[in-house]
Amino acid sequence: MTTPVIKLDDFKRDTWSEVELNNAEMIVDFVQNIMNEHNFDYIHQQYSDSTYVQHSRGIPDHLAGVLNYIGNFVKRFPEFSYNVKNIYVDGDYVTLHSHATIKKSHRGNDKKGLNIVDTWKISGNNIEAHWDAIQPLDSFMRLYAFFTGGAIRNNNGVF
Repeated sequence: MTTPVIKLDDFKRDTWSEVELNNAEMIVDFVQNIMNEHNFDYIHQQYSDSTYVQHSRGIPDHLAGVLNYIGNFVKRFPEFSYNVKNIYVDGDYVTLHSHATIKKSHRGNDKKGLNIVDTWKISGNNIEAHWDAIQPLDSFMRLYAFFTGGAIRNNNGVF
């Protein structure tokens, strides 16, 4: 399998406003480049002005925090990918429901990896904030979450 590509046209709704479509395009670009392409230089260049308040307690705050966290994760699991199953947009909020896997051979197997729901708040060209809910789907990911999930790396709270 090749690297997953998020095709916004597969998820686009006729009811989205122009602003909502722009917000979805921004998040698809962000997620494709950070989670699938692992193009951290692009993310830094494109989104460095974003405030990016991190509400996922295990990830350090701001864009630098998420880049460092995902960068280290990808060093450990270079085949990590993020297959988007649905995109929801409501005004300034974009939510992706996705299946993340750490091995190419696990892609498409809903008994492996992580079930993730991510929500971002957008303001213009600024990614203001990020929240997530993560469900490990297999024994390895449950064990990984157990050992790495307890550290609180920012003070923003989950809400």
